[in-house]
Amino acid sequence: MNTGKAARLRRIGTDGRYVIVPMDHGITLGAVRGLVDIEETIEAVTQGGADSVLTQKGIAPRVHENSDGSGYIVHLNGSTVSGPDTNDKRMTGTVEEAIRIGADAVSFHINVGSDTEPGQIESLADVTDAAERFGMPVLAMTYARGPGVEEADPEALGHAVRLGEELGADIVKTGYSGDASTFERVVESTRLPVVIAGGEPEGNRASLEAVRGAMDAGAAGVSIGRTIFQHDDPEAIARAVAGVVHEDLSATEALQEAGLAVEA
Repeated sequence: MNTGKAARLRRIGTDGRYVIVPMDHGITLGAVRGLVDIEETIEAVTQGGADSVLTQKGIAPRVHENSDGSGYIVHLNGSTVSGPDTNDKRMTGTVEEAIRIGADAVSFHINVGSDTEPGQIESLADVTDAAERFGMPVLAMTYARGPGVEEADPEALGHAVRLGEELGADIVKTGYSGDASTFERVVESTRLPVVIAGGEPEGNRASLEAVRGAMDAGAAGVSIGRTIFQHDDPEAIARAVAGVVHEDLSATEALQEAGLAVEA
């Protein structure tokens, strides 16, 4: 690994563990709660302990002044929920653009098993090639998603994260299989750091138990969006998640440390 890539990886994580808060959802969903005043949200989650935040390139001017020195990842593809196929992620930026706007890493979403998977494979390969030339880390968001694909199936998730490694990514993000024992199969499918997605918010305890289970299975952290940025107290929930990832707290301990109600 070259010096530049190693330095940038340290900016988006802490000691090889990652609490990433993606806020690229505006391109997909519009200006939903938590993203209208994105400056305030970025300030809250980074003060709560997020290692890095992630947005589309156009939001960069709203990031840097509010990120408390945390890392910044620029996402390079997207789709909308109102379009013909939300799984059809198209290029929205380049590695060079990300460098110009001050990114420490780039990310790219691929839906393994979708009808549009072939084009996404080609595009991710192009992104990792360009990123390697510039010493830029790539977070590959590799989901098991498409006709006939079970999104929580550990074999499908394992295939997805392995695909990310095969195409030259540095970190892979995928869905959670539901428990630590099955997620071990996902983690052992690659030598890359694996971080889990959040999905639909399910409540504080359920979300933190998922994080705890993933970490117990050998994950390197999380890349959780709506569960954090749409929370009533984004700073507190970010602190709780960081407590599990970086301090190895239990879900109960993390809730207590963050001052959140300990649900039954």
